[in-house]
Amino acid sequence: MAILVTGAAGFIGLHVCAALLDRGEQVIGLDNLNDYYDVRLKQARLGLLETRKGFAFEPLDIADTGAMQGLAVRHAGITGIIHLAAQAGVRHSIDQPRSYVRSNLDGFLEILELARGLASGTPLVYASSSSVYGAASVVPFSTDSRCDTPVSLYAATKRANELMAHSYSHLYRVKATGLRYFTVYGPWGRPDMAPFLFTAAILAGRPLHVFNNGDMRRDFTYIDDIVAGTLAALDRPPGDDGAAAPHRLYNLGNHRSETLIDFIAAIEHACNRKAELVPAPMQPGDVRETFADIAQADEDLGYRPTTTIEEGVPRFVDWYRRFHGV
Repeated sequence: MAILVTGAAGFIGLHVCAALLDRGEQVIGLDNLNDYYDVRLKQARLGLLETRKGFAFEPLDIADTGAMQGLAVRHAGITGIIHLAAQAGVRHSIDQPRSYVRSNLDGFLEILELARGLASGTPLVYASSSSVYGAASVVPFSTDSRCDTPVSLYAATKRANELMAHSYSHLYRVKATGLRYFTVYGPWGRPDMAPFLFTAAILAGRPLHVFNNGDMRRDFTYIDDIVAGTLAALDRPPGDDGAAAPHRLYNLGNHRSETLIDFIAAIEHACNRKAELVPAPMQPGDVRETFADIAQADEDLGYRPTTTIEEGVPRFVDWYRRFHGV
């Protein structure tokens, strides 16, 4: 009896697996260790998990139908799925669209098929993204808002995941919960994300390009808060009355929209160095602001984030210094 976590060598995957192990769960971690960013970081994360009792690793590609069918045979006692594996990155999707279709669409279909074959009521929690809101002008973003104008292929695949999950919930009564994550940061974070890029530039004394001339706001959400919300979704799957599809969507954010300049200032303070800021235009596929309405996640899941950027940023910078020997 175990929880399957896909994307286990990823940033969020590492922390989710560790939290599940901390509470005594058996965890099957799945990852294909692709080279979208430095594989050595993924291997280092995986190394932390492989020392833990109760953790088993499966080096698989979720879009490989045969491999996923073999997984289902080897691990017939899966009691829950947390699906975090995906081809990430808004800007990368502009140059490499096929990798997003394979991982985020074909791969998600295999996850849904796996969930369909498990015991009735087995919960599926999957990662969506705040990017599904596109360039919405009404903030904070509500899960009741329309999400049919994505500004990147990445966002389109995540919205497609939500629709696919709803159809499987309707047809096969899969208890599915989609979590729209908002700009997650913290120790072991991804090197293509702003906190990592900014910290690296400031500590190395390199100029820091600020897009849209710095007129950007983000709902920066610390990893521990994201993990708490993700596990709460696993523990509290949607009910099934036999009528409405047992599928729910929630925002997991910090319910605070920080200016990009304030976030950079927090990194400067933690690094004890000033940044050289270079204004740059808005990037294709990017949006000016994100801001999560988390009222429904609070009501249904008890989700209450507590970590401010003044607390979270120094923790990230401390990890970055130790990991890179800076």
